[in-house]
Order: sequence, then C-alpha cells, then structure tokens
Amino acid sequence: MQVLFQIVRQQADAAPHLQTYALNVEPSRTILDCLNQIKWEQDGTLGFRKNCRNTICGSCSVRINGRSALACKENVGGEVTRLQEIAAHSLSEPAAEIPTITVAPMGNMPVIKDLIVDMTSFWDNLEAVDPFVSTSARQVPEREFLQSPPERERLNQVGNCILCGACYSECNARETDPSFVGPHALAKAYRTVADSRDHQTEQRLERYSQGTAGVWGCTRCYYCNSVCPMEVAPMEQISKIKQAILERQSEQQPAQVSRPVRHRKVLIDLVKQGGWIDERQFGIRVVGNSFRDWKGLASLGSLGIRMVQKGKFPTRFEPSEGARQVRSLIDAVRKAEV
Repeated sequence: MQVLFQIVRQQADAAPHLQTYALNVEPSRTILDCLNQIKWEQDGTLGFRKNCRNTICGSCSVRINGRSALACKENVGGEVTRLQEIAAHSLSEPAAEIPTITVAPMGNMPVIKDLIVDMTSFWDNLEAVDPFVSTSARQVPEREFLQSPPERERLNQVGNCILCGACYSECNARETDPSFVGPHALAKAYRTVADSRDHQTEQRLERYSQGTAGVWGCTRCYYCNSVCPMEVAPMEQISKIKQAILERQSEQQPAQVSRPVRHRKVLIDLVKQGGWIDERQFGIRVVGNSFRDWKGLASLGSLGIRMVQKGKFPTRFEPSEGARQVRSLIDAVRKAEV
C-alpha cells in the first residue's frame, strides 16, 4: 500500500519542520521498518534511535500520530485503521486517499536531532527516587533472602517496565511542573515499596509524599496508562503509593499530617458536613493548617483579594440538599474499607 510519512525534522536549538516521504509498504510493516527504509533508500541524514526491534529495549519510542509509542511495535496497517476511525468520528475533513503517518520526537525532553531526544531528565528523575531494593538491615549471611510466590507476584507488573519513556513523554504534570519526577520513576518507586525485602519503606513513603515532586504532583490524566506498551499502568502504581501513605497517616489529626494528605482529609470532612465543599474553610484548613501555618495563610492573601474584587468570594455557605445522603455514602464506604 502507498503511504506518506510526515517526519518532524529538527536540529538542536532550531525550529522544527515537516518533511514528507512516500513509501510503498505492506500493512504489516512496522513504523521502525519504514523509518529504516527512509534512511537507507531516501535520506541518510534522518536521525532516530533503535536497537532490539522486538519491543524489549524501548529505544525506538517516538510520537506516532500524536501519541507516544514504540516504533517497532506499531505497524502501518494499524495506524491507518486508527486514523480512519478518528476521521469517521470527527467533524473534520475525511481521511485523504493516501494515508499520512506523522512521526515526531517524544515530548517533555529537548530534541538533539530529528527523532532523537535528550533523556537526561528522564534518567535523573529515575535516580532521584532511589529505585533499588535496600536489604542492608535484613541481611542473613547464611542464606538467601527468599520471597513467597504472592510476595513476588506483587512486583510482576512494574517489573515489565522497559524504560521507553512513553509515559514521561505524555505526562501533563511533568509538562507543567518541572519538579515532578514523572510516572516512570514513581512506577519504579512502587516496586521498592511493594518489595518485601526492602527495609526503607517508611523513609521512601515520606520522601514520595513531599510536595508536587512526588505522587501528589500527578494530575491523574491517565495518559501514562494509555500509552504504556508493556501495560505497567504507572497511574495505578502511583495510586498504590498514595494509598500506602494515607494508611500510615490515617490515624493522625489533619493538622499533624502533610498538606497533600490534609487536603484529602479536609475535603472529605467538609463534603460529609455539607454535601459539598465550604470554600471559606477549605483554604484556611488545608493551606493555612487551621491558622498554624502563617506562611500558608499569607499565600492565600492575594488570591482572596482578587476573589473579593471580582465578587467571587463566598460570604456564606449553604449545605446541599443531598448532604444527608452524601454523609451516609461516606460512612458506608469507610465501613466497607474497615
């Protein structure tokens, strides 16, 4: 079949541009096969990464028609079908007679050349979560530190990560907050939290709970789950770390816990009281820690002034009509959890 490849070409610190190549290929040919054909037969200057060609190494991650994927896994026929389905459900112009596949470099990383990106931040953020099992306090020289099959099974899903960078490329939180370590790092972090051989669980959970650099920086957009080629589901692993943090702080009063955990506790308490959030209390109790955090209170000042100026500051609170039902639902969920 005939297909056009639009490839984003770019040199470092230069504006990107599209370059089009026409190919005649079988639908079963992978995107990586097509990139190889372009490089070998049409343009030897095209830059991209590759290695195993078998969905193992993760080297060939690129953006294919707007979403990050492994070039060695996706094929021409599948991409053409996907484009046709998108066109059939959109109000835009119908798909062209000759299908066009657009290939671009991954996001959230600077471009070195064409489809090759600088993954320094990706590796640095992975190292920042210390993704290595620590057994120094539990070593038994006379024997191995063994795990039961159920203990090992907890690690299988995250163990499938090949560090391709697809989730990192599509992460909205990383795009807006450079301090966020990324879904790949936190998925690997959960592997150490879940590992029965690791003895630093408490310290890890404390570190992963700090500000927006850790799990609370995740916006729960689920893009990382949708693009992961190995079904690691980074979003699910982040949620498991959050749950572990919440379980350890569940018995503490809101004023004693970290702001992200206090945010969740106060939100539930206010919704339980009134059916929805009393915004007058929310900022004071979460950001201001019920008048204990003066810096937090001060940070609310400019926002409060703008709200008053625009007439958006709530002067009173009316509970919702369904407050009683909301309260019973929350109590039922808590009872089920116990």
